[in-house]
Amino acid sequence: MNAVLRPCPLGTHRVLEPTMSLPQAAWKLDATPVAHENEILCDVDALNIDSASFRQIAEACDFDETRIAEHVLALVAQRGKHHNPVTGSGGMFLGRVREIGAALRSTHDLSPGDRIASLVSLTLTPLRIEAIERIDLATGRIWIRGTATLFATGAYAKLPEDLPADVTLAVLDVAGAPAQVRRLAAPGMTVAVLGADGKSGMLACVQARERVGPTGRVVGFGPDATTVGARFLVDQGYVDTFVAADARDTLAMLAAVPEVLPMLADLTINCVNVAGTELASILITRDEGTVYFFSMSTSFTAAALGAEGVGKDVTMIVGNGYAKGHAAIALATLRDRPALRDYFIARYGSAVPPHATVRS
Repeated sequence: MNAVLRPCPLGTHRVLEPTMSLPQAAWKLDATPVAHENEILCDVDALNIDSASFRQIAEACDFDETRIAEHVLALVAQRGKHHNPVTGSGGMFLGRVREIGAALRSTHDLSPGDRIASLVSLTLTPLRIEAIERIDLATGRIWIRGTATLFATGAYAKLPEDLPADVTLAVLDVAGAPAQVRRLAAPGMTVAVLGADGKSGMLACVQARERVGPTGRVVGFGPDATTVGARFLVDQGYVDTFVAADARDTLAMLAAVPEVLPMLADLTINCVNVAGTELASILITRDEGTVYFFSMSTSFTAAALGAEGVGKDVTMIVGNGYAKGHAAIALATLRDRPALRDYFIARYGSAVPPHATVRS
C-alpha cells in the first residue's frame, strides 16, 4: 500500500499505478482487505457487472462461463478492481459490512453485518476475489467470495427488506437513469428511449411516461419488438409504441422515424449496451432537443463529431450514474407499480443453478 500518503477520503492512498491519480483513473489499486480509518471493508457476495462491460467480456469469451470467470479473475488480480479496459466501465457489488474505520463509525448508519449495495462504480472500488462461484449470463451477475473497500465518499444503500436482494442489486445498478429522466422529461414532451426493454431503459420509460403525462409521448426502440420486456412496456402503457430497430443501423432508425416521431424527439435516452449508436440518437432528436447518453458504450468523440458532421444543434448529456436521491427514486419506481415489481422479480431474481467454482 502507498506508505507516503495518509488515508484520503477520495481513496488516493489506495492507488498503486500511476501514483497521484484518483482511483477511477488509476490503472491499479491496492485491494488489501484491511479497513483504514476512513474506509468500510465489505465481504462481497455478488458483482453486478454493467451491461456494456459484461456483454463485451462474454462475447470475447464466446459466452463460455469458465472462460468468463477466468477473465474476470485475471482482470481483478491485475488491476485490484473490476475496470474493463475495453469499455472503461465496471458495475457494483452486493455484500455485508465486515469492518468500519474508526473515523466513520460515528458518521455512518452502518453496523458490521449489514447488507449493502455499493452505489459507486467497481472501476474505483478496491476489489479482491478469492473465488467465483457462479455466473448468470442473462443478467451479468457474478457470485463471488471476496472483499471490497468503500472510501469515505463512496455511496451505498442498505438492502430493503421488501425486495429480493438480487432485484435490488439490478435496480440500483441503473438508479441514475430513472432519476435523471425524472429531471429531464416534462409534460407534453416526446421522449424516445433506445434500448427500452433493458433494465435501465425500462425504468427510464416508466419515469418518462409519468413526467410527460397524457399530452406527451414515449416511444421505445429495440432490435426486437416481440421480447417479453417490449411487450410488457406496451401492455402496461409505459410506451405509446415500441419500434423494432437496431440503433447501430442509423438508416433503419431514420426509416422508422417519419411514422413514429414525425416531429422528432424532444428528449432521447440512450440505454443500449453496444457501441455505434450515437448518431442514431442524435438524428432522431429535434434541433435544440436533448440527448441523454446513459449507455457506458457511448463514445464522446463519436457523439460530438457526429453531431457536428450532420449539423445537429442538440444538447448532449453524459449519463452520470449518481444523482441525489437516485436509489430511493429507483426503488420507489418498483414499489409503486406492482406489475413492474413482479416483472423485475421474474427477470432478475436469482434462479441460477450453481456452477463449478473458479479460484484465483
